[in-house]
Amino acid sequence: MIAFALVVAAATLAGGLAGGALLRRLPTLRLQLAGLALLAVLLPLAAVVLSGVVMFESGHDLTVLAVAAASATAAFAAALAVGREIARGIEPLRRAASALAGGDLTARAPEQPPRELATLAADFNAMAERLGELFDARRNLVAWASHDLRTPLASMQAMLEALEDGLAEPEQYLPALREQVRALGLLVDDLFELARIDSGVLVLELREAELGELVEGCLLGLEPEARSRRVRLAAEIDGGASVRCAPEKIERVLYNLLANALRHTPSDGSIAVRVEPGAEEVRVSVEDSGDGLEPEAAAHMFERFWRGDPARRGGGAGLGLAIARGLVEAHGGRIWAENRDGGGARVSFTLPAA
Repeated sequence: MIAFALVVAAATLAGGLAGGALLRRLPTLRLQLAGLALLAVLLPLAAVVLSGVVMFESGHDLTVLAVAAASATAAFAAALAVGREIARGIEPLRRAASALAGGDLTARAPEQPPRELATLAADFNAMAERLGELFDARRNLVAWASHDLRTPLASMQAMLEALEDGLAEPEQYLPALREQVRALGLLVDDLFELARIDSGVLVLELREAELGELVEGCLLGLEPEARSRRVRLAAEIDGGASVRCAPEKIERVLYNLLANALRHTPSDGSIAVRVEPGAEEVRVSVEDSGDGLEPEAAAHMFERFWRGDPARRGGGAGLGLAIARGLVEAHGGRIWAENRDGGGARVSFTLPAA
């Protein structure tokens, strides 16, 4: 009878180990844990039923003890096997996280089953990719900001040295110095605005405003420069277009888009601002009659310090469109660029209707 009990115990243990091996093949952790719980219940239950039958026929309690011990051992072995498999899947993710925390932005985790760990690894890799992009953006920001600050500072330094050496009269360089100070002030203001947008501390004082009035005000401010370039400005407003916004921020968006269009519109060209009210949002488009957008420009023109044509930078630092995107998105809108069917480019953005 003891030999029979040992055979039953060995068979139970083998069944538990086989069940553990099958559990590791299940595609998800949820199924593996559910299967482990089911195995832990069924093995002892089957052992108890079998040992009870044997006990009533043989009268040996030792059989019950042996079979129960074997079933418990089998369930424990299956749990160890499944736990070891789960730990083995987590270890690459742990190593990748440690490497990323140590500064290795190229660290990635293998996206392998079970499904939950594969999804977790994919999310981790997406986070690592985003972190790498943010660090690259920060490095580019520092590099470009240093370049754009250095140019006017070098010019001002040269003019001051000329004044100190008596090579020029103050009246000769005062307008140029004033212009360089203005350019530096605008760059610092743009950087400060971007910092507030990135940090999420931008405060918007929302109120109902008519977009037509904002558009007319921006066109009036750019009229002298447009006239000097022989570029026609026009506004096409489809009925009343009321939006809930921070008017001074939307004026800045419009001014940045119009200034960018003006830089890329040849003489005798035209720029039009179209306002199209909708049920839930209002669409504003700035269209020009320039050469249109290259595919690279459409993909990158809203990135800070990006310039599609450095030869025609026009004194801009490459921050205007990035600020426009940040301000529009802060209002809950969206902004995009595309080529017009009849030639030229169109930059559009939306704002929630009042």
